[in-house]
Amino acid sequence: MINVEEKNAEEQKQVNLEINTIKENNEKTENIIITDKNNKKSKVWIIVSVIILLLIILMLILSTIFAIINSRTNKIVKGIYIENVDVSNITEEEAKSILTELSDKTKQNEILFKYKEIETPITYEALEVNFDIDSAIKEAYSLGRSGNIFQNNFEILKTWINGKKIKLNFNIDEDVIKQVCENINNTSVDAVVEPSYYVENEKLIITSGKKGIKVKEDELLQTIRDTIKINGDSSVIIDVKVDEVEPSAIDLEKIRSEIYKEVKDAYYTTNPFTIYPEVNGVDFDIENAKTIISEPKEQYEIPLIITKANKTVQEIGTEAFPDLLATFSTNYNAGDTNRTTNLKLSAGKINGTVLLPGDEFSYNKVVGERTIEAGYKMAATFSGGKVVDGLGGGICQISSTLYDAVVMANLDVTVRRNHQFVTSYLPGGKDATVVWGSQDFKFVNSRKYPVRITATVSGGVATVQVWGVKEEVEYDITIETKKTATIPYTTQYVKDSTLPKGTQKVVQNGNNGSKYEAYKVMRLNGEVVSRTLLSKDTYNAKNKIVKIGTK
Repeated sequence: MINVEEKNAEEQKQVNLEINTIKENNEKTENIIITDKNNKKSKVWIIVSVIILLLIILMLILSTIFAIINSRTNKIVKGIYIENVDVSNITEEEAKSILTELSDKTKQNEILFKYKEIETPITYEALEVNFDIDSAIKEAYSLGRSGNIFQNNFEILKTWINGKKIKLNFNIDEDVIKQVCENINNTSVDAVVEPSYYVENEKLIITSGKKGIKVKEDELLQTIRDTIKINGDSSVIIDVKVDEVEPSAIDLEKIRSEIYKEVKDAYYTTNPFTIYPEVNGVDFDIENAKTIISEPKEQYEIPLIITKANKTVQEIGTEAFPDLLATFSTNYNAGDTNRTTNLKLSAGKINGTVLLPGDEFSYNKVVGERTIEAGYKMAATFSGGKVVDGLGGGICQISSTLYDAVVMANLDVTVRRNHQFVTSYLPGGKDATVVWGSQDFKFVNSRKYPVRITATVSGGVATVQVWGVKEEVEYDITIETKKTATIPYTTQYVKDSTLPKGTQKVVQNGNNGSKYEAYKVMRLNGEVVSRTLLSKDTYNAKNKIVKIGTK
């Protein structure tokens, strides 16, 4: 008999064996399913990879074809603008032709600089606007051609979609802008007046400054650069911005260092021949001067301590300045008595001036302030873009006559500026304007020997002569000028309630402005040995002013 426990154990063992068999079968089944899934995923990835590879190959083929097509064209890519000029799908030569034509058309485009009563019109041509067309076209043409295939294609497609604007750079003559600023700074009724001084009748006359305006030159230059376009408006008005500035403080120490002189008698030597003019001693009590200028006034008089020389150049004899180095004359209207008076006063101030080698001559310091007390009269002068009566009108004719004589005597000009308008007595490029407190005319005796200046005003002719001693080599010097541009004038209409309605009255005729270049030409024995640029000058157009009756 089989024991019951043994039988049960045997049955349990059989059950466990069956369970293990089922588990093993399940695990095998799961492994088969997982393997089948993995096999399916592998097949999908292989298919996807093949598709991606085919797409890449297709893209490479298309990109290459696209690149080959574009490489065979000599036209600029579609969507490119130079400034606001469309240069799409045209050659470099065609683009240059279009831009050059537009550039030529802009030459008479005008910018009107306006500050209160002062209006200064300047054309692109006068500004010497020069567009850098070649660089812009080169940049346009290189787009889509300067990288590898993919970079080029991407750049081309991006340009097709978004477009591309290329900046057209240009150059201008910034000296013209500086002259515009100087004209406004010097001729405006708001102009700043710097402290100045001169010596008269053994007194030091110091004029205190006056606060005024100064053009924001950098801001104006940037505004001009933002305004200029190759196909922009034919006329643009720019309101000139200014700063209000204080004049410099009176510097007594500096003034004393400039006027102080020790007394010296005149003498000359014969080997080598050298003239030493007399020097009167000049000084002043600086502490006393500080007390005088401590009170706010427009003008101060400082007593000078003058020590006279015992022997003067005139006492040496005519041998002191034996040679006439240069002479220059201009004509004036002797019938205009006020202006003639001003000419004679200013000429008298410079007459007899002696400059040692290295000495600098200042017209304003020698002539002094133009005041009623000094005898000056009201006469025509340039101010605020107009011809008006002003105290001392006409003295610039003497400074201009002196300028020409100085250049012809081969002296070095250190400070000089042209007038706002071309003068009636000299062509452009040969004048020298002066404005008390702001614009001076200066030159240095750059010769080996002292020089003496004489000036006369008589019979409708103003003459300045420079006397001295001729050097081993003396040149025949002339000033040659040429007009390089014309600036057309504009007409300004002003309402006038004193005139009947519908009537007009011309109160100022218009004159074109201009640009000049002046050259110092030196000749030796009739042959030109040098030709040196003296200046580039811009003269404003003088507006025609017409009053319109509204009565």
